[in-house]
Amino acid sequence: MGNVRWGIVGLGAIAHAVAGDFQFVPGAELAAVASRSQEKADAFAKKHGVPTAFGSYRELLESDAVDVVYIATPHPQHRDVALAAIENGKAVLVEKAFTATYDGAKQVVDAARAKGVFAMEAMWTRFLPVVAAAREVVAWGRIGDVVAVQGDLYAYREYQADHRLFAPELGGGAILDLGVYVVNFAQAFLGQVKEIDSRARIFPSGVDKAVSFNLVHEGGGLSSLAAGFDGYGPGRMVIVGTKGWIEVEPRFHHPSMITVHRNGVLPRIIEALPSGRGYSHEFAEVTQRIRDGHTESLTMPLDDTLEVMRVLERCLHQAGVRQAEADVDLG
Repeated sequence: MGNVRWGIVGLGAIAHAVAGDFQFVPGAELAAVASRSQEKADAFAKKHGVPTAFGSYRELLESDAVDVVYIATPHPQHRDVALAAIENGKAVLVEKAFTATYDGAKQVVDAARAKGVFAMEAMWTRFLPVVAAAREVVAWGRIGDVVAVQGDLYAYREYQADHRLFAPELGGGAILDLGVYVVNFAQAFLGQVKEIDSRARIFPSGVDKAVSFNLVHEGGGLSSLAAGFDGYGPGRMVIVGTKGWIEVEPRFHHPSMITVHRNGVLPRIIEALPSGRGYSHEFAEVTQRIRDGHTESLTMPLDDTLEVMRVLERCLHQAGVRQAEADVDLG
């Protein structure tokens, strides 16, 4: 087949951040973008050299010029946009958090599987070269059996009630925006979760400003994690094993270096720089999977997305926060 033709729906900050990385993805081209404002779509297309700009989501989702849609709208809008894309036979890469609720995530996953189209959560961390190296170190048994994951992701933000990060109607809060990274990382190395204990601090708008996660995994592993908007932190992650440990250097969600510590052996540093800003690796995964006729990624499977969403929603409920999916006007 020819190039896999990408479209972007939702042209906010993350869309601007990722657009330049398509040049590093063999066999992929950014063919179209869509906003609910034609002016905004035109400006984005001009800035990033995209040939087609649509003034409604529906136009892109129904376009024959697009094979796969990267959904970059706020969390509560992901479900409806993804379902519409899938209904039109488009593959989807859905920005994290996958949806605002577990039920919303399950609807998208079920629809993609029923339609037989590719779907994946845009958890770029799993595809970065040095994180792949950490998985190999674990697979080779260099640190023994993994028994724990510890880490944090704090990103201080000044409180603004009407900003996306703090607005309930836009899926605001630390759990969906930052907690998704730490829980996803722990789940990737320790597997499914059987016990969840979390504590949160709450903004005046009613969404969570910071959270601690204490998780017991099915295999007996323990993860101790934290995330928040109201403080500064290193953004470090440690994978603990029976024969050693791996430090994923800050910021762990887009690292370029890990240090492998083994009992009685000098530490080993592994460095691996990402291509572009690092988003290119997840785009390359999706592009290759589509070219190969696959409907899921082995590195970021949909069952892992559902498990992480289940944990996040439980933590939201423990904090007294209820997120909801939005009814999206596709235009």
